[in-house]
Amino acid sequence: MATEYSEHTESKDKQPRTARGLKTKRKLLDAAALEFGEKGFHEASITGITQRAGTALGSFYTYFDSKDELFSALVKDMSARVKSHAAGAMTEWQDALEREKLALEAFMNFAREHKEIYRIIDEAEFVDPGSYRSHYEETAKRIYERLQEGSAVGDFRDGMEEAHAWAIMGMNVFLGLRYGIWSEEKSAVQIADIANGILEKGIAVKKGAD
Repeated sequence: MATEYSEHTESKDKQPRTARGLKTKRKLLDAAALEFGEKGFHEASITGITQRAGTALGSFYTYFDSKDELFSALVKDMSARVKSHAAGAMTEWQDALEREKLALEAFMNFAREHKEIYRIIDEAEFVDPGSYRSHYEETAKRIYERLQEGSAVGDFRDGMEEAHAWAIMGMNVFLGLRYGIWSEEKSAVQIADIANGILEKGIAVKKGAD
C-alpha cells in the first residue's frame, strides 16, 4: 500500500517522481498513442486508454486532468521522441548532406514503427493548435540550425534561410506519409537517397554544362 500511495500523492504538479510513476505515465502515453491513432481523438476514451495501459482509472487522473490534457502531452511526447530518434542516428557523418540523409532515414523508420503519429499530429491542428504549431516550428528550427552549420563549414551554400528548412521539412513529411504510412515499397535508405539527391543536385538541367 505504501508504494501505491507514493505514486498517487508524489507530486501536485502531476510529474512523476518515482520509477513506478514514470513507468505508469509511460504506459498511459503509449496506450494513448494507440487509442488516438486507431480511433481518433473524439472517439477515443479514457477508459479505453487505461484498459490498453493495464492501469486503474485513478492512475490516469494522477497524471492528467482530462483527455485533452493527455492528448496535448502526447503530441509533445511524440515530437520529442522524433527528435531523440533522429539525434541518435546523427552521431557520425562525413558532411552536412549525409547528416540530412541520416535524419530523414531515422524519421522514416520511426514513422513506420509508429504509424499513428501522422493521425495524431494531423488531429492536433484542431484539437490542440498550439502543440501542432510548436511541433512543426521546433522541427523546422532544428533543420535550419543544421543548414546554418552546414553553411559554416562549406557544405551548403551561403544565404540559407528559414524557408529552406520549411521546404526540406515539407518534403520529409510527405515522403514519410507516402513511403512510411501508405506503403513501404521502398526502403528508408532508398527514400533518403532520393531526397539527398534533390538537396545535392536539384532537379533542373544545368544548361550549358559539358
